[in-house]
Amino acid sequence: MAINDPLGDMLTRIRNGQMRRMSRVSTPGSKLRERVLEVLQSEGYIRGFSSTEHGNGRTEFDIELKYYDGQPVIREIARVSKPGRRVYASVATMPRVANGLGITILSTPKGVMADHQARENNVGGEVLCQVV
Repeated sequence: MAINDPLGDMLTRIRNGQMRRMSRVSTPGSKLRERVLEVLQSEGYIRGFSSTEHGNGRTEFDIELKYYDGQPVIREIARVSKPGRRVYASVATMPRVANGLGITILSTPKGVMADHQARENNVGGEVLCQVV
């Protein structure tokens, strides 16, 4: 089955896994997904992830979800820029999530990064998702 929005699919798998209190979820691999998972791990929203190599060049990520006092660390994760409607932001118009308590993940010319890193590097880009 073809997936039109691979990143949205991964975010939905994370959201569904946390609703079911699963410790791990798996998703097909891609470079964009890997970069987003690296940002989520560095910001402390997931414990970690590992890559499994299958035959004929296919990879799969095993994402270890994070909980605190029995509640998921990710309270809300939402896709912003979708295949039907791309959303871009400059440094001046970059959205703040939950008054700075959450993060926005952007795809910039300098790579995929969180909004605070993009402000430090003075770059804008495509707003991929928001996490609280």
